[in-house]
Amino acid sequence: MNTSGEARTASGTQAVDRALALLALVGKGSGGGVPLTALVAESGLGKPTVRRLMLALIRGGLIEQDTQSRHYHLGAENYVLGTLATPRHGLLEIAAESVVRLARDSGDTAFVTMRRGATAVCLHRQEGSFPIRTHALTMGAQHPLGIGAGSLAMLAALPDDEVEAVLRDNATLLAADYPDLGAGALRHEVATTRTRGFALNPGRVVPGSWGVGVALRRADGSVAGALSLAAIESRMQPPRDSELATMLQREALDIETRLARRPIRAHSEKEQQL
Repeated sequence: MNTSGEARTASGTQAVDRALALLALVGKGSGGGVPLTALVAESGLGKPTVRRLMLALIRGGLIEQDTQSRHYHLGAENYVLGTLATPRHGLLEIAAESVVRLARDSGDTAFVTMRRGATAVCLHRQEGSFPIRTHALTMGAQHPLGIGAGSLAMLAALPDDEVEAVLRDNATLLAADYPDLGAGALRHEVATTRTRGFALNPGRVVPGSWGVGVALRRADGSVAGALSLAAIESRMQPPRDSELATMLQREALDIETRLARRPIRAHSEKEQQL
């Protein structure tokens, strides 16, 4: 038996897994980058190991380090790879026209978001013509699934076992940043969203900024993302909230029809977390 060879393979695989986990941690960071201390704390790895893996990612162009702050940022190679992957996976490419129409027809701010493990990421926002605007969500912003209209729509569209897995993964973050929206409250919101047929965010992220959202599904039924609209509270009262939801559902159907023409591939829970 070539046990030494198998050990080297296992070690190499572990190194790849750890490097990908660190890359994901940097991707979840803010615009100011992520310091080494945070990567060590969140990954549970030793400082020398984190330094070694980050250097490897820097050599590959996947990570950059600010020369002054020494914080880590995603490197340009991620943008290149994302551009190359767009024809096969580009939700934004498919949804762009719908987002523009939603902002034009409603006068409010339209968004398209996608799921990234237990979080929702804003891919694009399109301003409407109404002079008073909300700024609850910006491009690249991330929230735990369930926080915000589009994010809640995605959470409600998941099977119950995945909902519970997401709530477990986000328990610490929810307790720290959204103490009024723990697992029990989000379970109630999921049930209400499923009954209502669309998600409603009554100013929970930013006071006075309301939103409605609907999920986007792939041909295999998995969640691809969400469309949402945000406006000041007075513009989200009944019956207008339902009218906006109908607009979102119409555009969602168009996007899902085009998504169905894309090649189907596996979207496992583990894969979405990387």
